[in-house]
Amino acid sequence: MNCMYHYNPSTALEELTEDATLPNPVHVRDMLLRGKLTADQSIELNRIFVEYQKSFGEAQKLSKEILKRLAA
Repeated sequence: MNCMYHYNPSTALEELTEDATLPNPVHVRDMLLRGKLTADQSIELNRIFVEYQKSFGEAQKLSKEILKRLAA
């Protein structure tokens, strides 16, 4: 059975490598919540996730501006 990437971190990583697409932060957060992490792992990954979330939002703004200009 094929899992959608937002339910399987390995598939998400594979898709990122193949398609250069970033998983939505909501799906990454869900992966973190489903993971069996120690307290230290959870804290460290949460720090990285916050940076990912910021960068994802910035990339969305930039791509929206590019697409608006291309669509005009």
